[in-house]
Amino acid sequence: MIDFENGSLFKLKLTDDPGFRDEVQPLLVDGESVVLAFEGVRDFVVFTDKRVIAVNVQGVTGRKKDYTSLPYNRIQAYSIETDGLFDNDGELDLWFSGLGRVRFEFKENVDLPAIAKHIAAHSL
Repeated sequence: MIDFENGSLFKLKLTDDPGFRDEVQPLLVDGESVVLAFEGVRDFVVFTDKRVIAVNVQGVTGRKKDYTSLPYNRIQAYSIETDGLFDNDGELDLWFSGLGRVRFEFKENVDLPAIAKHIAAHSL
């Protein structure tokens, strides 16, 4: 399981690299599709129309990966903190039943209200 308390693990930026979509394709159920993908230094996160999949790339070679599936229907609450004048990072906090809080930090101008709307549409 990914250590979500380690904030530096998830300094994410939006990506359109199809490799991230291809990486999680075998995990998707019939009819599920990737909506957004974000990359960190080595790790990445994809938002599908059913869940969030966080991928922690491990080891020197990066061949070993930890995939954590976070279904929207287990979200009890969420919070966004948009970037400000002197703070360019945004944050998304999700509280999951049985797991607790998961925090994603975004490095660049990410449309967090749009992500919150997506989460609300799939979790309410």
